[in-house]
Amino acid sequence: MSKSALSRRTFLKRAVLAIAVSALYGSGVALAATGKPEKEDLKFGFIKLTDMAPLAIAYEKGYFEDEGLYVQLEAQANWKVLLDRVITGELDGAQMLAGQPLAATIGYGTKADVITPFSMDLNGNGITVSNAVWQEMKKYVPLGADGKPVHPIKADVLKKVVEAYKKQGKAFKMGMVFPVSTHNYELRYWLASGGINPGYYAPEKGDTSGTINADVLLSVTPPPQMPATLEAGTINGYCVGEPWNQQAVFKGIGVPVITDNEIWKNNPEKVFGITKQFADKYPNTTVRITKALIRAAYWLDQNNNANRQEAVKILSRPNYVGADANVIANSMTGTFEYEKGDKRAVPDFNVFFRYNATYPYYSDAVWYLTQMRRWGQIAEYKPDSWYMDMAKKVYRPDIYAVAARELIAEGKMKASDFPNFAKESGYKPPTNKFIDGVTYDGTKPNAYLEKLKIGLKGAEKI
Repeated sequence: MSKSALSRRTFLKRAVLAIAVSALYGSGVALAATGKPEKEDLKFGFIKLTDMAPLAIAYEKGYFEDEGLYVQLEAQANWKVLLDRVITGELDGAQMLAGQPLAATIGYGTKADVITPFSMDLNGNGITVSNAVWQEMKKYVPLGADGKPVHPIKADVLKKVVEAYKKQGKAFKMGMVFPVSTHNYELRYWLASGGINPGYYAPEKGDTSGTINADVLLSVTPPPQMPATLEAGTINGYCVGEPWNQQAVFKGIGVPVITDNEIWKNNPEKVFGITKQFADKYPNTTVRITKALIRAAYWLDQNNNANRQEAVKILSRPNYVGADANVIANSMTGTFEYEKGDKRAVPDFNVFFRYNATYPYYSDAVWYLTQMRRWGQIAEYKPDSWYMDMAKKVYRPDIYAVAARELIAEGKMKASDFPNFAKESGYKPPTNKFIDGVTYDGTKPNAYLEKLKIGLKGAEKI
């Protein structure tokens, strides 16, 4: 479509919206509590991963326009560029790693006040190893009655391979997408649960490599480059979101050995991030963005994932994820293929709305902060109150609740679709649904850290 045609279409849509608003005011019909958006034209960033889906669906289904918002979606080169452009205002908001707003706010890396009113999804990641590593691991993996490996596969199995590498004087290397990514913390959690030390950070000493005392060397690789980096032999495995685990299967270059849902059941993944300055300056716009994203997430999970095939077609377009639709469908439609031909039903591999996936829980934020402390990114002991204060500074369920209540008032959603806001504390009940069975209680972060065998705790420093 030409630029002039696009401009005419935008003008007409705005004109229709203005007439509709005028008619509503004139007839005395009550509009939603949130006023007109202070900023209508917006640009949001994303990385080419299937969990950017709420942004794509909010755009394609017209949910942004329903809120009087005219949005451009733009793929970004990597997570650092994406965060920097949100902070400078080149982007109005973006799909973010859950750790990014937290790290920015506490000053790990770039210092800035970044918040999230919306959690984008649960689960969605996997850990993949090279074919050569898998052949070694497979020797120690028990088989089920069907002759297939029994899942979940614990890192104890990988430890034997890592020890063999050490004896040969070879480093075992794995990729993850960013130092404050879910992928880094999930990979580290899995490794540590099997007795493998993934290494420490020492930012006060200028060491941000995260490889101090490491049995396995972790390094950053952008998500779309993971399969090629594995194929080149630069890394022996990686943790990444889809479709880049399934891509390794399709290309025959690697085997996903575990999903993040098996490491921590229904773990929080990405968030939608904006600066606090943006939210303060454009409160109506912020609520309206959140409303559109909630509707998109609901659509993605509606009727037991009935819309996922349509979502796959949308995401496969080059301007979104740009991967083959069959590769995206392998995980997005409720299945996951481990070793080639070993496709299993995993209905919750991608969760966008159910289980209150979109609600920004303080306890999710606290977990990420505990992992930053565990591995040295937070260099010194912090009291429990500090974790809770930081969580409340960054995660904004107050904005989410306003958006949700308006959707209910407008008849677009039901109260039963959401948490009971009057009673919600922001902390999920304690859970032991982790690969190692350790119980996490978001209200007791230091007690949680004490339970983890590998990692900093108490006043320990690197």
